[in-house]
Amino acid sequence: MIEWCHMKRWMSLMVVATAAWMTTATADWTDARCDIYPSGSDHVSKMIPCTFGQRQGYITITRDDGVSHDLSPEGDSPGNYLDEDGHNVYRQSGLGDQGQIFRFPNESIYVYWDTSALEPQDAEDNWTAPFTTAEYDATTRLRCRAAGDSEYGSCPAGILRMEGGQASIVVQNQLGEQFTINFMKDYVNATNREAKARMEGDTWILDFTNGEVWEIPLAAIEGG
Repeated sequence: MIEWCHMKRWMSLMVVATAAWMTTATADWTDARCDIYPSGSDHVSKMIPCTFGQRQGYITITRDDGVSHDLSPEGDSPGNYLDEDGHNVYRQSGLGDQGQIFRFPNESIYVYWDTSALEPQDAEDNWTAPFTTAEYDATTRLRCRAAGDSEYGSCPAGILRMEGGQASIVVQNQLGEQFTINFMKDYVNATNREAKARMEGDTWILDFTNGEVWEIPLAAIEGG
């Protein structure tokens, strides 16, 4: 009888431990959006749903196109990994709190936590309207705050990239006004309005004299 009681207690503990492990194992997965850039290209080759998982330093990216990446930490430097084939992969900043960048030998994967761009949309309801990739190297939405507002909103932008990590980004604010922000090697400015620009981490912060504030991740400027 005593042995049976010990057995029942041991089985109960095993059930609890197994349930805890399963909860931990499944809690670190999240749906995401993966933008794929061929190596050296500033143009997105595909934008697809994906899932991102991380546990004890190991990362798995499962793409909707059937490709899966299993990354293992390499060495003591944060951000260095080996993929399932033993190739070096580097995790980089550049998206701020919007996601993470992974540099593979033949491509770069931009993992975004916001998946709203993947939702089916009509031409009249384009997520980045009025900007499209037919006219720009890339389109996105940027954090923007109108004069007098306390909360940030999301504004559409079209990106024209140049050599040397330079770009001109055409944006549209909450009032429907369009203007261009130029990120050049030696300066940052905007058309028809003045702004002070500063870099915080991997994001440019632009404070305009009219009270607007914009945040532009470095990855939006430099691309793949």
